Amino acid sequence: MTVLKRYVLRLFVSLKYITANVVDRNNGRIVATASTVEHAIKGSLECGRSCNAKAASVVGEVLAMRLKVESLEQGQGRGIHVNVNKEVEKKGFKNRTKVWAIVNALKNNGVKLILDDYDEDTSRPSH
Repeated sequence: MTVLKRYVLRLFVSLKYITANVVDRNNGRIVATASTVEHAIKGSLECGRSCNAKAASVVGEVLAMRLKVESLEQGQGRGIHVNVNKEVEKKGFKNRTKVWAIVNALKNNGVKLILDDYDEDTSRPSH
């Protein structure tokens, strides 16, 4: 059985670290990941005790590059699903800018994201 929302973006935000994963829901595998825990990313940031929206943006850019290497930036044509409201609720209101920084960095680097929090039929007038 194949899942309609096959590729999903999952975020893990703490005071010290930011991790973004794209999960293939067909087999439960992480197909691409980026995190401020990684030495290469951590070394290029001045996080100190906490990571900010700039660090989140870098994580998004690195994840976008890794998705392109795997030829998954289009989510095999269907896109990569993300529910921003759910991710913000999970992380708390203070991390809203970090979540949006990751989402915007992915979009700006050519990753096809499908925002699940918004009804796709909002352009239609309601009767």
